[in-house]
Amino acid sequence: MSFETRGAVAPDHPTMSYPGSVLRFRAPGGDPTRAHVLCLGGTETFGRFVAEPYPSGLADRLRTPVINMGVAGGGLDVVLNDPAIADACRAATAIVLQVQGAQNLSNRLYTVHPRRNDRFVSASAMLRTIYRDVDFTEFHFTRHMLDHLRTLSPDRFAIVRHELRLAWLARMKRFLSDMPVPVHLLWLSCRVPRPEDPLDDLGAEPLFITSDMLEEAAEQAASLSVVAVPNRPERPMAASMAAEAAAARILPGPDAHAEAAVALARVLEGP
Repeated sequence: MSFETRGAVAPDHPTMSYPGSVLRFRAPGGDPTRAHVLCLGGTETFGRFVAEPYPSGLADRLRTPVINMGVAGGGLDVVLNDPAIADACRAATAIVLQVQGAQNLSNRLYTVHPRRNDRFVSASAMLRTIYRDVDFTEFHFTRHMLDHLRTLSPDRFAIVRHELRLAWLARMKRFLSDMPVPVHLLWLSCRVPRPEDPLDDLGAEPLFITSDMLEEAAEQAASLSVVAVPNRPERPMAASMAAEAAAARILPGPDAHAEAAVALARVLEGP
């Protein structure tokens, strides 16, 4: 394992790497070859803007070591394809999988970066046909691109959203069926699961995941914990940090992480 104290993703949190992976995970880490509870997910599990993300709080409550392998900017593609994560899954006694949005994974419409899944790489011929009036070279992030497509044509965007949901369900079911140990799903968000997306904007993470989709995925999981706590930023940020402040506002805060740790400990400790 190697450590790094600075990085473009989360400069306030030390990061580290595991053998076989080029990804940066939040430090301190653990020994992925020994029995542990493995926490997987994206920016929320990594704990950007949070001093103690839920894996740390969970570790304080369990006798088994807990390893945080959440990846800032990561999605299901990282979870399914990173070699270090695959190795850690084999030694885990249980896995916590944060429910992530459907936008940050490669699908029949577009490709995302293999490590930073929130980065848009290219549109397929199918998507270019649906949106002949869009220059996709202008986009660098999936959320920006999808928000533009939604604004341009809600009717055509319904096709895109449907495709992303199909890809997400297939990817989730593949992961859950492949794992030899119990997988506990965690909904960690500023909002509760709902039957459908809002019409006026993309909304809060996880994008495009409906309550019905969540229930369908949970049928193959050991448990589902739903933690939905509106974020209350602890302090205002300087104008020079406006982008950071905007990012922090749409992520679950310390209260949500603390609640998630308690809920997961209750499930993992058993009766």
